[in-house]
Amino acid sequence: MRMDDTICALSTPQGMGAIAMIRISGSDTFPILEKTFKAFSPRHNPSEAKPYSLVFGKMVDGETIVDEVMVGIFKGPHSYTGEDVAEISCHGSVYIQEQIIRLLLKNGCRIADPGEYTMRAFTAGKMDLSQAEAVADLIESESKAAHQVAMQQMRGGFSEEIKGLRTELINFASLIELELDFGEEDVEFADRTQLSELLLRIKSVISRLLESFDTGNVIKNGVPVAIVGAPNAGKSTLLNALLNEEKAIVTDVAGTTRDAIEDEISLGGVRFRFIDTAGIRETEDLVESIGIKKTFEKIEQSRIVMYLFNAQPFDSAQGDNFEKQELIRTEIAQLKEKTKGKTLLVLANKMDLIEDTTLLEKLGDVENLIPISALQKRGLKELETRLTSEIDLGALNSNQTIVTNARHFSALQQSLEDILRVEQGMENNISGDFLAMDIREALKHLGSIIGEVETDRDILGNIFGKFCIGK
Repeated sequence: MRMDDTICALSTPQGMGAIAMIRISGSDTFPILEKTFKAFSPRHNPSEAKPYSLVFGKMVDGETIVDEVMVGIFKGPHSYTGEDVAEISCHGSVYIQEQIIRLLLKNGCRIADPGEYTMRAFTAGKMDLSQAEAVADLIESESKAAHQVAMQQMRGGFSEEIKGLRTELINFASLIELELDFGEEDVEFADRTQLSELLLRIKSVISRLLESFDTGNVIKNGVPVAIVGAPNAGKSTLLNALLNEEKAIVTDVAGTTRDAIEDEISLGGVRFRFIDTAGIRETEDLVESIGIKKTFEKIEQSRIVMYLFNAQPFDSAQGDNFEKQELIRTEIAQLKEKTKGKTLLVLANKMDLIEDTTLLEKLGDVENLIPISALQKRGLKELETRLTSEIDLGALNSNQTIVTNARHFSALQQSLEDILRVEQGMENNISGDFLAMDIREALKHLGSIIGEVETDRDILGNIFGKFCIGK
């Protein structure tokens, strides 16, 4: 990224709409704008307009009027990027958008790289690195919980915790470094007892943040839920009922679903990603057997597994179906083994066809048994409540910091290892210069989260390159 250029980009979604917004940022924002924009009032030339004001006028290419527009004026350093910024709101015609951008390029702008506006905001000190990354998370948030976490991080909640830890560590590191200057006099400036207490406190905070990543990952990426069971148990019908649309093909022919079908809905403010899988059975059909293999792969990848079975063999009014009942019990037992560490929900489907539930009630020893009718959408509220209860949002509801970013998680892990080395060094009574080295490493890893150390340009390029153009 060439940070001294004046950049422009479309900041609203591509395509036609009522209004489109094109953003300009850089030292030549107003000179370029004055070549291409004519205010309807001479008093409102962009360079002379008050900051945080809107100016009405027209975009012109020589004598040709391209569009009548409103221009938002933001003067550096009091803008998003810290530079002079103008936001052109034009009519949403794709042709008009293209003509205005072409006009700006012809007069000295260049197209912004992905994430370059936010990169400039970070470079100008408008936000730290974790806040900048939270901007991307906010744009991509698809649920109430994801939005809430991104907002908390963008407003600096996570940053403040990291900065607090670094400040205390820096103070002790400074005292230990000072001791090294007086090494011959055997002077101790850093109280080792206080340092031990600080290390315990920092370990506690970092451990809590690391533990929050499991919840954060679920909030950010959604909860994968595999729907498994025998063919014709009603898995595709259940998926359609949960999504409230005809997503999966439903027929009376066993083995209709040959590949995993996925879609998402938000329940209790959290995204759940449901995966309808091929029915589990012995088959000589090559394509279906590949689908069944994928079913077991999806079980491995899922956090929650919903085993669906046809409850009709347990209808006391239907007579003795001992073999089918035992087969279902066996499948439940096998899935319990395969899903250790995951949540297994057992769904007795087609309850609308059951006349006598006496036999089914004897399955009371099966954990998490939920009777449903996917066809008639009975029992789905209870199922949804059970799903949302599996996700602990206590930390989110109490406004605690939740880590959602894998880069932050890795940096916290490394900093915890550094702190443990400092602690071990103190127990072994090693010299202050070695303690100082490990403390500096911890500071480096904590600082990398918020960008308060020399950050590799490749890392910055990787972070901001994932942003959309225009942000």
